[in-house]
Amino acid sequence: MHKLLIQLGLRFDDPHEEQSFVRSFTLDDLGRTQAAMVLGAFVFCSFSAMDWILSPDAWAMATALRLAVAVLVLVPATLLLSRPDARPFAEWIYLVYCVVPGCMLSLIYVFLRPSFDHGAAGLIVVILFVSTLLPLRVSSFGVFAVLTWTCFALFETIATHDNPGLALVNNAEIGAAYALSLYGVGAREFRARRQFRTTGELQVEKERSEATLAELRAAQAQLVQAEKLAALGQLVAGVAHEINTPIGLALTTSTAFDHDLAELRRTVASGQIRRSDLTRSVDRLSEGAGLVFANLTRAADLVQNFKQVAVDQATEDRRRFEMRPWLTELMSTLDPILRRKGHEVRLTCPDGILLDSYPGALAQVVSNLALNAVIHAFPEGRTGTLLVDVSRLGDTQIRMTVRDDGRGIPPENRQRIFDPFFTTGRDKGSTGLGLHIVYNLVVSTLRGQIAIDSEEGVGTGVTIDLPVTVP
Repeated sequence: MHKLLIQLGLRFDDPHEEQSFVRSFTLDDLGRTQAAMVLGAFVFCSFSAMDWILSPDAWAMATALRLAVAVLVLVPATLLLSRPDARPFAEWIYLVYCVVPGCMLSLIYVFLRPSFDHGAAGLIVVILFVSTLLPLRVSSFGVFAVLTWTCFALFETIATHDNPGLALVNNAEIGAAYALSLYGVGAREFRARRQFRTTGELQVEKERSEATLAELRAAQAQLVQAEKLAALGQLVAGVAHEINTPIGLALTTSTAFDHDLAELRRTVASGQIRRSDLTRSVDRLSEGAGLVFANLTRAADLVQNFKQVAVDQATEDRRRFEMRPWLTELMSTLDPILRRKGHEVRLTCPDGILLDSYPGALAQVVSNLALNAVIHAFPEGRTGTLLVDVSRLGDTQIRMTVRDDGRGIPPENRQRIFDPFFTTGRDKGSTGLGLHIVYNLVVSTLRGQIAIDSEEGVGTGVTIDLPVTVP
């Protein structure tokens, strides 16, 4: 029987899975089931009115039996299901709830006259209630059918019939009711098992997908961090190269200082100093001091700007900042890289645009776009112009456009430009993550929108719409 039920899809081979299904199947929508049990107890007792019509002299005994079943079995079984410690035995409680009134009904018809002539109708009502309103499995319904039909047949043998052939009719009707109900119960259980297994498989797949997603997010975070460090590395190299020039000039000037001071010292020590020599020495020292001050100021500005940009890119803090000075600082750190390649940068941004956003993510976006243009838009030896334009879009949004006049993007590559690991410069060390990270930062972190347009031989423009305040 066990193997047959498995083959019919009415039992799971795994005992733990079977227990989980039984618990789910019998306790699903428990409140509705308890309401049906209360209704069943009421209907069982209300049929005493039919008993009065059939046999007034036996009505008192029949009503007493009905009330006893309701008070001692039906109502307590319904209330018992409200206890959490009794719910693991829910199917046994349902079985007792069904079998007792089904068997007692046969006893009641013994006392009634004309006895079992109407017994089949009463038992069919019980069968209908059990098969439609209570969550019994096929095996439990089979136990109910065997016990109640055996009891009915047993009591029918000691009853009298006005028509002796009615016993055969009763059992034929009851047998048909059992068969049809058994099929209905089996179909309902089969569908429930299939849904239970599908739900379980979906849950497993969901957990697997969530685990995979967590791994992908962790990998993405590592890639973003690596890309940030790579961009910072390029900024460091460019800024270091740029700082070398003013510091070198300041060092050369200070060396000349030392020479002029030594010459002046020797002249003063000789006691033959002329006004023209003194004036010339002072002028040279003044000019040198100006050069040293100008070059050290330039170096200090570069370091300060780079420090702010580096702090923004290394952290993910949200803060309020003005767009124009922030963008000027950022472009000053990119300027050494762009100017070394011979490119020109044009910045257009009105004053007074305040953003409450993530400057680190925005700096990463602008840096990646600028470096991407250097690498891909302009072939080796060719120079061009990079235009960064910022404008208002009402009171709640701004639009940033980063445009180059490079060679453009071929039509077949435009749909894949934001795909991870897609690159046409892998031979130059590109990973294909720069624009993918730009897209994710704009959409996920900055809560904006990004679009790209390009024409071969004309250039490429990236348009980014950002909220003034990140929601």
